[in-house]
Amino acid sequence: MIPCFGYVRVSTPKQGEGVSLEVQKDEISRAATQRGLQITEWFVELETASKTGRPIFNTMAGRLKRGHADALMLHKLDRGSRNMTDWGNVSALLDQGIAFHIATDPTDFNSRAGRFIADMLAALAADFSRNQRDETKKGLRGRLKQGLFPFRPPLGYLKGGRGKPKPPCPDTAPIVAHMFELYATGDHSYESLREEAFRLGLRNHNGGKISLHGMEKLLGNPFYHGLIKIERTGETYPGIHQPIISKDLYNRVQAMRRYRGSPKITQHQHLFMGLFRCALCEGPLVPERQKAHVYYRCQCKDCPMTSIREDRLEGAVLSELKSLQLSDAAVYDLKRSWDEDQLVVETKAKRTSISARIEEREAKKSRLADLLLDEVVDHATYQEKSKGLDFELDQLRRELSELPDPKALRCQHLELLELLRVVATVYERGNRTERRQLLRQTFSARTADQSNVQLILKDWAVTHLRQTEAKSAKSLELS
Repeated sequence: MIPCFGYVRVSTPKQGEGVSLEVQKDEISRAATQRGLQITEWFVELETASKTGRPIFNTMAGRLKRGHADALMLHKLDRGSRNMTDWGNVSALLDQGIAFHIATDPTDFNSRAGRFIADMLAALAADFSRNQRDETKKGLRGRLKQGLFPFRPPLGYLKGGRGKPKPPCPDTAPIVAHMFELYATGDHSYESLREEAFRLGLRNHNGGKISLHGMEKLLGNPFYHGLIKIERTGETYPGIHQPIISKDLYNRVQAMRRYRGSPKITQHQHLFMGLFRCALCEGPLVPERQKAHVYYRCQCKDCPMTSIREDRLEGAVLSELKSLQLSDAAVYDLKRSWDEDQLVVETKAKRTSISARIEEREAKKSRLADLLLDEVVDHATYQEKSKGLDFELDQLRRELSELPDPKALRCQHLELLELLRVVATVYERGNRTERRQLLRQTFSARTADQSNVQLILKDWAVTHLRQTEAKSAKSLELS
């Protein structure tokens, strides 16, 4: 009997777990016996034939060229190739005298007429593969336009089922959100984050520790705030899945990543590391110790900024915090001025405004449906406009649901007043972590050069100063 290689293939390992491979082998064995062939070795491939470069197929072709068998048998022609490059390799084997057989087709493919039929079938198989690829892309794009993510969910999300949005994982989504919060503080590097993630129980898709590249991709993935981005094409789509972080937090993390000068966990944990930027070029100010003092210098080339000592930075911070600190009498007056009924009125006004915007967009969607029925717009335009309106409605409804309770808001105001009573003292007595947290909560921007320190207050602090100034002015008028 003529020695023959048997080649079987499935497109995915999951298919290989079923009966497909065994069915192919049974058909090939039966046909080989009928045609006087002996299968001396099996070659099993778990790869798609739509692309070139299948390792098992290439190994088999090399052994056939070296004379390890005189024939090759496939289950069907498309098991050997759905691209013309691989079919060219099979044709080269035929030119060298290797007999070619297909188990399900008795045609003599070694004759001129048989070779012609095989060439035609290979071309049809390649065209079928290209058409299937185009249809798959079309289906994926349709899912993306619907706001669905038709691929493996990122860490922190579950599969959720076919045609459904990916739901957050109750166990890992909070950990992913915590990774964003930690990195936004400026106190962590990718390395320290992956260690912390592993400690908290967050694993990669293989069950191991997240790599540095994996942590970088996680922090740069807009999926976590509700946006789907296709890396290969750069296209973005509004997702209908539930975000696990806010867009503001995501933007702060991206700003931290762009500078690449964000602080890392190092041997020396200087107080203002990563908190100040150069007032001349916006570059990061990096601390270094020289003898008894710590100096902060800009790392950007050609920047004229020299250095500034840490004690000067701390003096400026303390001075600004003391200007915010309130007396007991001022705290008492502000507590009386914050009327809970006024907070209720303001919250109700916001709720009315958001509800009106929701009604407006629902009316637009209704009019759009009428235009579709009247054939004024086509279905594709309707789908595109409708998805945009659905995204806006989802955002507005979420904003409406997150409006604060007036009583809870008043409690936050009272807590803020108590902090303002002792804010400078809290800073002086706090440890390094508490001081850094207070600076981030109080100042939205912190810049310095060799001559000046500039601290820009956050909105809540600005509002407090205005109220204090207005109160002082009113007291002067009364006196």
